[in-house]
Parts: sequence; C-alpha cells; structure tokens
Amino acid sequence: MKKYIFNKPLKSISVALCLFLLSCADYLDVVPDNIPAVEHAFKNRQQAEAFLYGCFSFLPNFGEGGSNPAMLSGDEVWYIDPVQGMSARYWHVARGTQGANAPIGDYWASKQTSYDLKGGKAMFTALSDCNIFLENIHKPFDLEDYERDKWIAEVTFLKAYYHFWLFRMYGPIPLIKENLSINSPASEVQRYREPVDEVVDYIVELLDEAVKGLPLEIVDVMNEMGRPTKSIALAVKAQLLTIAASPLYNGNTDFSDMVDNRGIQLFPQTYSAEKWERAATALEEAIKVAHEGGHELFDFKTTSYVAKLNEKTILAMQTRGAATERWNKEIIWGDSNSNTDNLQRACHPVFAFAHSSGSVRKSYAPPLHIVEQFYTKNGVPIEEDKEWVNVDLMGLRKAGAEDKYYIKENFETINLHFDREARFYGSIIFDGGTLYGNSRVNEDNDLWVTELKYGKVGGGNSPTNRYSSTGYLCKKMIHYLSSQSQTSDSFTQYRYAFPIIRLADLYLMYTEVLNEIGGPGTKAYEYIDIVRKRTGLKGVVESWEKYSSNPNKPKTKDGFREIIQRERMNELAFEGARFWDLKRWKLAKEYMNRPIRGLNILGETSQDFYQETMVYQLKYEVKDYLWPIKQSVLMNNKNLLQNHGW
Repeated sequence: MKKYIFNKPLKSISVALCLFLLSCADYLDVVPDNIPAVEHAFKNRQQAEAFLYGCFSFLPNFGEGGSNPAMLSGDEVWYIDPVQGMSARYWHVARGTQGANAPIGDYWASKQTSYDLKGGKAMFTALSDCNIFLENIHKPFDLEDYERDKWIAEVTFLKAYYHFWLFRMYGPIPLIKENLSINSPASEVQRYREPVDEVVDYIVELLDEAVKGLPLEIVDVMNEMGRPTKSIALAVKAQLLTIAASPLYNGNTDFSDMVDNRGIQLFPQTYSAEKWERAATALEEAIKVAHEGGHELFDFKTTSYVAKLNEKTILAMQTRGAATERWNKEIIWGDSNSNTDNLQRACHPVFAFAHSSGSVRKSYAPPLHIVEQFYTKNGVPIEEDKEWVNVDLMGLRKAGAEDKYYIKENFETINLHFDREARFYGSIIFDGGTLYGNSRVNEDNDLWVTELKYGKVGGGNSPTNRYSSTGYLCKKMIHYLSSQSQTSDSFTQYRYAFPIIRLADLYLMYTEVLNEIGGPGTKAYEYIDIVRKRTGLKGVVESWEKYSSNPNKPKTKDGFREIIQRERMNELAFEGARFWDLKRWKLAKEYMNRPIRGLNILGETSQDFYQETMVYQLKYEVKDYLWPIKQSVLMNNKNLLQNHGW
C-alpha cells in the first residue's frame, strides 16, 4: 500500500529508515545518536528530499478518526465498538477511559515514528528530525538555493506546527529550539515545560520566520498541494493567538496549582485584554494574505451541476461542498494525505438490503443535541424562535410538496426535521431525508431517501459492527460524487483533502476576537453575516430582531458571544473545530457532562422510533481539558510537572 504525502507517493529510499534511529533521550527524542546515518541523509538532493518527506510524515492524519482526537473524543459524534473499518480509539476518551498510565493518543510518546496502539505520534521525535534537517540542509552539493530556502521555510513551519499541536493538547511544553549534543549531561536532557506565554511567543517566532520563505500559493498543484504556504502559516498563527487569548489560557485560575520545581507558574493567572488585540492583528493579516492568495468562500453555484438543481439543494450543498469539494478556493489548508475513504464509508447510508452488511459502515452518528443545535430556517436557535414556541419537536408531521428537496413527499417524520436552516440539510442524514449525490447529481427530482427505522435498509443495529447508535448519520463529510453501487456491494470514494483550516473559520474567529475587544460592531457583524448569507440566512441583527424571543441578544457582548459560538458549531460541524473550541472557551465541562441522546433505533413504527433515548451519560472534569503525560515519562524526568488532576 502506497503512503501518500501531498499528491504523490512517499519516496521509499533506504535513507528514510534512518528516521527510526535518530534519537535516544529517555523522555524527549532530542539527541541524535546515529551520526553516520545523518551524514548520509544529506549527501545529495535526493537523500535530503527523503528526509524532508520524513519531517512531513509526522503530521496527523486529520481526516481519520483513529488519528485526529478532535473527531471522536468529544460530543459531536457517537460511535460503536467494535466498529468495522475505522478506529474507535478516541471515542473511548469521550467515554471517560483516558488515563495517565497509558494515555490514549500519546503524542508525547518517546521513540515512536508511527501510530502506536494508543493512537499517538512521537511529536518530540518529529521536532528532533526538524532540527536535524535545519542543521544539515546546507550540505547537499546539488541543491539549488531557491529550493533550499523553500525547504527550510517548510520545515520551520512544521517545527512550529508540531509545537502547536503539543501545546493545544498539553498546554505548557518543553521548547525544542535545538537538539542537544550526544555528550549532553543528564541535567540538560531533563528539560522543563515552559510557561504558556513563552510557548506561544516561540511558536509565533517560528511561524513569522517561515512566512518569509513560503510561497503565496502552490504553483505545482499536481505534486505540492497541501504543502505550507504563507496563508497556511498565518492562519495557524491566528488560530494559535486566538487560543492563547481564550479563557482556557488567559487568566485561568483552575490551573493555579501548576507550578514547577523552579517555582515558575506555567499558566498565566491574570487576564490580559492585549492578547485579544494581538489575535485581531494576526487575523487581519491572515485574512488579507488569504485573499491575496486567491482564497474566497466556496459557492456551489460555480460547479458544473447546478443548471437543473433547485435553490434549496444548492443552499444545502454550500457548506458541505466547502468542506469536501477538492481543493476549492475556501480551503486554506487541506490534508491530502488523509484517507477520507474510511470517513465517507462511516458516514454513508445504504439503499438496498444487499448493501447493509457490505462496504459502507453507516456508524458516524451525530447525537440528538447536534441535530437540535442547527438553526431554524429563520436563522435563530430553535429554543429562541418565536414561531417554534408551542411546537412539539417529537411530534409527527407529513411532508408536503414544498418539502420534497429535503424530505420525501408524504413521508411521516418529526417536526424537528422540518423548517431548518440549509446547513442542517447539508449536514445531517435523518429518517425520511433526502441525499443529493451517490450518482444522482445532474438534477434533484429523484433524490435518494434515507430510511433509518428498524427493519428498513439503513436502520436498526444489524450488523453489529455497522449501524447508527443515535438514529442519525453525518451527511456533510460525504462528497456528492462518492458512490455506493446500485448493483453490487462496492463503494467508490471521490477523494478530497480533509479541511484543516478554511476561510470561514478565519472569518468567524475574527468576529469572535472583535467582539471580545469592543463588543458588537459593524465589522464584527460583517464577517459573521458573510458566512450566514452563503446558506440563505439573514444577518444576525435582522434575524434576531424579527424571529428571536431575545431580539437584543446580538447587541450585547455576552449575547453576541453565544451567537458566534453557535455559528462556529453549525458552520464547522464535523470538521474537528468543536472539540478544541469547547476546550478553549472553557465550555467543555458544561457540554460534556450532558447525556448523549438519540432515537430508539430498534423502533419499527414512527411512534416507537421517534422516542428520545439516552445512549450514554458523559462525564467531564477540569483535568480533561488537557491531555495527561504518561506516568513513565514523569518518572524518567523529575523536572516535568503532570497536568492538573492527573
């Protein structure tokens, strides 16, 4: 099986094997011990390029649930175990089985270059390799200066991003600015975790340095799409500074006990408004450069399939297409290395009994609170919409002709599925709902219909390793050109680059930061309303004034903050944003102590199926905001401080 980096196979040169042998420190892989292998790795351009690809190989597979903790460790999707074809590893974090003896997703792991049974990659090994590269890339005799400079910028970006990944998971971390000599005393190897603000400043320093040598956009699209650009580096910088300004890291007294044996407080205990200002400056630059690089919000109307499509279908495809249309202009950074085949199979429904135990897995299931989270067609939350005050969400209703593009005409389903915003219909598969795609793309007069009751082709809990645990499936992450064969059990994926950062994310972050600085205002409204307009929603002020029971909510700082947070949850659903957002907002403890609710998946009739069922009771503590450091690592280095509560 070929390993893909960007859009081409990773070169399997024997030198790449040295990546497995480059480090020896007991707790951090920062001391190279195979000097002859290092010298050989930079003998010429070809060998150096192999080492470059090795530095890239530590990037997480963002689109795979067994590799990216943001996909299954939270409350956005509920899973089953055992499940076929996609790891349920991080789902066990959501179920409360994380521990310090053998952490799930151990990215602090020592002496690893691939995923272990707990799902981590050795990020400190990655940082060691980045340093080795930067220290030796001057040696290849046949490497042109322009290419050397570009590679240096790329690896500097990777060095920044690996620090960022660790910071987002663990908080304060050691800074691996350079590798230690093999003759370094044990006292130097026993590194300390540095305070939050120092970590953030160092990552910013690396990103600023990388930006100087990165291209504005990728020219060699066949071979290099997914490699760092100025826009990517600046977007990561903006994301980092927004996180640093957020409540988890800005005056968080919950972690006041995190003082190391030097007497240094690792978490800043005093709130700083200046951190929001710094984030705003970074976001302004990131958005400006993204526009210069040709990035703009995706519009499904620009595709070749819209001529015979109804406006409702197009609106539902806007955000779904923004996430899955291959290399569309909204994608600032996409992961072309992730295999989205597994993800799409986990999301995809079936339409014939012959397929129900075959190649698709129909197990990536949003809970009921995610279904309820999306707005009504009026662009406000269900619980605030004046038109929904006396509506029984579980009450049955029959779809009419006006509903046919979203719900099968004459199908009986619940009120919760009617009159919702277009993003709901582009994101959620529900009983009686329609599916655009799966070989039916030129028109929408005969869309697929998903039936999820027990005894129907897509319902129930059979087979036991492929079913929805909540009665819903995720539609958004299925590309509309992916296809489940009508005559066989085969599934053909249309591969796309999983969205790591897209422009709408930056717009909504900018809105959030502006609100934190000065409260609601014209510019803050402008950026959130641009995102809403794409799917047919009115601006926040107009929508709340006309439809909400709390019409002044967008005009107060606290109220507008809630609106922005809800907007991010809806716009970026199933893309890994919610998991980290709830943490940085310090809202995970609130959201992740609620029950996971679903429908009665064993119900055969409407009356039985549409019964709210508690699937699992979540439990979340303050300690869960940060990942635990493995206990054996702490035993080897007494200068390291364990995260709070572990």
